[in-house]
Amino acid sequence: MFCKRKKDGMIEFSRENQKAVLRCSICNGEQVAGFKDIRTGRFQEVMVIRDRKDLDEFRRMYGLDDVPKEY
Repeated sequence: MFCKRKKDGMIEFSRENQKAVLRCSICNGEQVAGFKDIRTGRFQEVMVIRDRKDLDEFRRMYGLDDVPKEY
């Protein structure tokens, strides 16, 4: 149900129960990539996104096409 870290530092996530999101602050522009539980709304942080390169790395690590933003 919850995310678990693998030995390589990546977090395992359930594609059926969680979705990848990019949490964005409207105050300071900070962005954090992670996974949100669809049922409970609980957010699990994975990494801070400082630029396009970080977002591309997050998408590559987890095999994602699109990561929607949440404010």
